[in-house]
Amino acid sequence: MKIFITGASGFVGYHLVRAAKALGLEVHAAVRPSSKIEDIRSFVDKFVYPDLGDTESLKYLFDSEQYNYIIHAAALTRAKNEEIMWDVNVGYTESILKAAFTAQFPLERVCYVSSLAALGPIGYDSSAWMHEASPYRPLTVYGRSKSATELMIQEKFGEKAISVFRPTAVYGPRERDIFLVFETMSRGLDLYIGNKPQKLSFVYVKDLVDVLLQGCVLPQEGLQFYNITDGQVYSRYRMAEIFREVFQKKLWRMHVPYGMVKVVADVSQRLYRSSSKTPVLYPERLKELTAENWGCDISKAKEVLGFNPIYDLEKGLRETLLWYKENNWL
Repeated sequence: MKIFITGASGFVGYHLVRAAKALGLEVHAAVRPSSKIEDIRSFVDKFVYPDLGDTESLKYLFDSEQYNYIIHAAALTRAKNEEIMWDVNVGYTESILKAAFTAQFPLERVCYVSSLAALGPIGYDSSAWMHEASPYRPLTVYGRSKSATELMIQEKFGEKAISVFRPTAVYGPRERDIFLVFETMSRGLDLYIGNKPQKLSFVYVKDLVDVLLQGCVLPQEGLQFYNITDGQVYSRYRMAEIFREVFQKKLWRMHVPYGMVKVVADVSQRLYRSSSKTPVLYPERLKELTAENWGCDISKAKEVLGFNPIYDLEKGLRETLLWYKENNWL
């Protein structure tokens, strides 16, 4: 059985190709010519370099290789403007799906990695957690591109064998964004934006890739959507508490006024206006970082796919932090 994976050289991609290979699948990894592939080379049977925006060339590739499963995990998380984000996140997905469902091969299912950012957060005192049919209220360009992609899939591929996964914040060995928080903690600082409480959700990368692969191989009816977390919600302080427990390190907790951080975010956006890069902190990102509640109902993934997260935040973060330490990241 053969699987085609996009985004294979990224953080989730590394763990995904490794898990797919362990499952006994023949793994073909879609990467860019500039991608660093040394770390995944031993888990990949064949590297391919497709133009993900070219439906016809993708169709030729799919006809030639006869893949059984496709996992589309590649995406832009930041971009200079919405047009670029749409071209990649919406346009590439549409091209892949058009090629996949017009090619002559025994495709069983396509799994698309969306994001909980497509839905956006809920109120702190909400009476129910987010579920698959929750309304779209994304806060960022990235979130809007993901919700637009989901709507495109529903409109154009609504009866096809597609599983759409919406993971919450994903952490684990090799992750670089949440890692910045741990890097700050390693300097003794435990920083927060404002004083408002938050309910946060997380998923360990190993649990995520396991359910993605289950989404490929298990029978399902047509188009399906799954929200993915570890099934719990955490206070904004829980990560720091675990960090202290693991490293026995004293942290200085500090709440930075929201208004002060907002000024920094606004200035960063202006400074990067003429740059090809995007800042780490910008106004929309600030809204997402300070959102009140990312609590999520995962009962559908449990019922349909047998999703049973092995890692809660304490277990997963302990393993992650020790990996960072052993590999000299911290």
